Amino acid sequence: MAIQYLKKSPKTSSTDDTKTREIVENILKDIEKTKEEGCKELSKKFDKFEGDVIVSKEKIEEIKKSLDQKTKDDVQFSHERVRKFAEAQLKNYGQDFEVELSKGLYAGQKLIPVNTAGCYVPAGRYAHIASAVMSVTTAKVAGVKNILVCSSPKPGVGVHPTIVYTADLCGADVIMNLGGVQAIAAMTNGLFGNAPADILVGPGNQFVAEAKRILFGKVGIDLFAGPTEIAIIADDTADPEIVAVDLVGQAEHGYNSPAWLYTTSKELAEKVMKRVPELIAELPELPRTNAEAAWRDYGEVVLCDNDEEMAAISDEYAPEHLEVQTKNLDWFHNRLKNYGSLFVGEETTVAYGDKCSGTNHILPTKGAGRYTGGLFVGKFIKTLSFQRMTKESTELVGAAAARLSRYEGMEAHARTGDVRLKKYGYTG
Repeated sequence: MAIQYLKKSPKTSSTDDTKTREIVENILKDIEKTKEEGCKELSKKFDKFEGDVIVSKEKIEEIKKSLDQKTKDDVQFSHERVRKFAEAQLKNYGQDFEVELSKGLYAGQKLIPVNTAGCYVPAGRYAHIASAVMSVTTAKVAGVKNILVCSSPKPGVGVHPTIVYTADLCGADVIMNLGGVQAIAAMTNGLFGNAPADILVGPGNQFVAEAKRILFGKVGIDLFAGPTEIAIIADDTADPEIVAVDLVGQAEHGYNSPAWLYTTSKELAEKVMKRVPELIAELPELPRTNAEAAWRDYGEVVLCDNDEEMAAISDEYAPEHLEVQTKNLDWFHNRLKNYGSLFVGEETTVAYGDKCSGTNHILPTKGAGRYTGGLFVGKFIKTLSFQRMTKESTELVGAAAARLSRYEGMEAHARTGDVRLKKYGYTG
């Protein structure tokens, strides 16, 4: 029997998106300028509220004393179950599980890979063979059944032959001669006979990144990516030549690729600043042009008083790639919190991770390392929760859910608990 819609909605959840987006963009732009006062004015306009923004400790204590005990008990009931489930998720991170949260109430999670992944492999300035390895291999290991690859074609050739070989080796199901915004749109919308992508991954230029940003929501993405970045933490034990070479190694990516040095050694800083332009001058034309502009416009050297200051400024920047070349490697490894990928000691370098050492090179930029890591198998896997209950457990859960719903003013929610309490013989 074919699927039949006995009732079909005239609208979708995206019906009002365009108007909403315009309103929100204008509000956000206004708050960038007006800051706290702008927030207060909007609160006055929309919420008719003119009190303190920060709820004081005294006010919190006053509220705690004023609430009736039954309300507090119901909130505590909810809190305990959510906390127990979160603790079980942490304990069982990365695997399926089920746990009994209270008598007759079972909850758990299942890890299910997305069905279709779209992998973008840039091939504009350079043929990024390693990007095919990083994206396709990781999706395949995660269990994705349908992997699409798009890469910019060259006239009379198509996709770079080594990219084709690499994508096929790593497990791509479809390889398309398509780059830029059109590639992102094609994978998102299921064009050329393919299923629509559930998630898009892979680096690209600013136009590719913006296309992914705009389409996020209709399709999942790995992260909001900007130009690639390198930061190096170095003290007086670091080799200035290696530091300079590594900075230039990332600057060649493009005219807008930041390269940052945080150091406690003024002598090292001066040697590096002298050596970087010399190394750039020795490069072939394309990487030389890119690196010259990147170092001139986006390069920084930050002199710090001590290790803690270097760690603090690094965490503030949250660089995509972070190298540590110091005598105190373990301390930095334990102290640093914000970065895309960490390279500990002069023996390793960003290029190793970019090309072949094993860690993924599709990483957060523009400070996104404060809240996310890079591409890994989990990006392709949905962590889905479930619950099941006995009729007996409704006596507690159903009654508490109904009361909490009424505290919130959500009567229809409350009645979904009521109907079960009635059916199973409980009064609530």
